[in-house]
Amino acid sequence: METLDEGALLRRVARGDRRAFDELYRRTSPWLTARLRRRCADDDVVAEVLQDTYLAVWRSAGSQARHSGSGSAVGWLWTIAAHRLVDAFRARARAERVPAVRTFATVAPAAEEEALAGGMDADLEQALLALPPNLRRVLRAMVLDGLTTRETSVLLGMPEGTVKTYARRARIALREALS
Repeated sequence: METLDEGALLRRVARGDRRAFDELYRRTSPWLTARLRRRCADDDVVAEVLQDTYLAVWRSAGSQARHSGSGSAVGWLWTIAAHRLVDAFRARARAERVPAVRTFATVAPAAEEEALAGGMDADLEQALLALPPNLRRVLRAMVLDGLTTRETSVLLGMPEGTVKTYARRARIALREALS
């Protein structure tokens, strides 16, 4: 099986060939693990995403096998893994979200937090709607979904620096619109 490329292995996996699946895993899991670790430092999350990815490969190889050469098979693996990683980030954010209890305010909440917390007046709603869609998406991911800069970067498919820049621009635009 050493002479088969990943696309050929995937076609065999689609036919239920367990040895081909094992070989595909042996060849691609180190690369996929390294790529996931560049995006997530939590080894448990990486292991879970890796397992979910290869389970999805086993279950749906037939849908991809018809179109796959070696490169597209590896690209397909990465696409599955990236989606699973974003799902894991979202699940973690939901699980970690705890209702805030404020006993006193030492720092004024950020404008976007107030706006997205629920009690929006017409000016605030207009300020949010006036934001460009890319800024609104970053704000929604970071404030409503509670994602970190890195998680937002993965979710939206943009560099972390761009996420930071968009978040800063959104905050400035909201402050200016509301002052």
